[in-house]
Amino acid sequence: MSPATPLPDALRRPAADPDRRVLLTGGTVVTMDPRTGVLDRGDVLLRGDRIAAVGHGLPSDGALVVDTAGSIVAPGLVDTHRHAWQAQMRRTIPDVDDLAGYLRSTLVRVAPAYTPEDVHLGTRLAALTALDGGITTMLDFSHNSRSGAHADAAITALADTGIRGVHASMAPHFGEWEGQWPRDLERLRSTYAPTDDGLLTLRLAALATPDVAGARLAYGAELARVARDLDIGVSLDAVFGPAASDAVVSWGRQGLLGPHVEAIHCTALSPEAWAALRDHGATVSLAPTSDAQIGLEDAVPPVDEALAHGIRPGLSVDVEVALASDMFTQMRALLTIQRMRAVHAAYGTSKEPSRITTRDVLDFATLAGARTLRLDDRTGSLTPGKQADLIVVDAEAVNTMPLHDAVGTLVLGADRANITSVWVAGRVRKWDGALVDVDVDALRSSVHDSVAAIAARLADADARDR
Repeated sequence: MSPATPLPDALRRPAADPDRRVLLTGGTVVTMDPRTGVLDRGDVLLRGDRIAAVGHGLPSDGALVVDTAGSIVAPGLVDTHRHAWQAQMRRTIPDVDDLAGYLRSTLVRVAPAYTPEDVHLGTRLAALTALDGGITTMLDFSHNSRSGAHADAAITALADTGIRGVHASMAPHFGEWEGQWPRDLERLRSTYAPTDDGLLTLRLAALATPDVAGARLAYGAELARVARDLDIGVSLDAVFGPAASDAVVSWGRQGLLGPHVEAIHCTALSPEAWAALRDHGATVSLAPTSDAQIGLEDAVPPVDEALAHGIRPGLSVDVEVALASDMFTQMRALLTIQRMRAVHAAYGTSKEPSRITTRDVLDFATLAGARTLRLDDRTGSLTPGKQADLIVVDAEAVNTMPLHDAVGTLVLGADRANITSVWVAGRVRKWDGALVDVDVDALRSSVHDSVAAIAARLADADARDR
């Protein structure tokens, strides 16, 4: 493999410098802004960390010109839910059959063996993988914060990579821990995210019901008060089935739902629960491969149910211990599953199948995903005034050429290897197909060392239990 072209010195100037201007010119621009749509041979002008203009024939006026002819320029992808600390244990349970199997193998057995250093490395690896795959925003549902040091490690790992990171803080499900959560959220808020206008934001994470890990992790009035007092959002995992349906309806009655609440999975929810989410403006994150492969409740990602209630969901990777790491897989899986359901429902009748489109799933992975995390005022579309979170995708590669439909190519044809550059708030994080300022050899060595150390601790724990 030939080495990547070095990043031009002009692009190393601070992205926040309002005098730093960059013109991406000549590419097919997929804005995901409904007012602008797709521009053939379009231009995107960046000024500082923001998008200054999108159009045709924009003047350079001294800007650094980046030729994107033969490429697609699109918003960065948004992953609305991933358990990032697990990254160095990727695909350890590729054939896990159910939620209980995941809980036993990863959260009961492996998670307690993690040191803060392991959490930092796993989170960093997940975030760098996200950036490499065109994900510029990632919510890390961080549920292995066994101490304040573990939480600090997870947050600083996000900051170190330069991703637009959302740290959703939760205590571990099982095993020993310091008991610092949720009160530690106040410290995390003041130390790392005192305002909501930086690259790093903070949320409270919890479970929908007590049946997975007990009442201390289940969302209710007390945790809602913590989030309200700190003015942070709430991300709720394991929102599925009859028990979660009853909980959602109850939250609505208690005034605990709102646009600040993200409900994750939402498989097999009752119509009443869906109505409560809609009526209170809560957002929804779907995990297409997780629901289907692990078999969460009915195993069907509920995109039809969300859309029927006027909710455009975000998408998520979820757990890399059993699933793929990229958003292209999530888009394709959801598109395939929904269109299969639509045709199956109409088969043998005179009804016309109600299918979603490639543009729908790209919206879920960009603008709707940003809206799910309450970040759509700054990312999710190539709209002047928003921060410059974008990707450049080679449309002349052997697997993407010739370019006929840019949205279709992004969803059905492209993969991480086609992403030539990734920009977060105007700063280049991937250039000419390689991550910028990342020593991958050193990272690889650290990952293998971490895996070996975790395995040794697990062996010691097994020996003590015998």
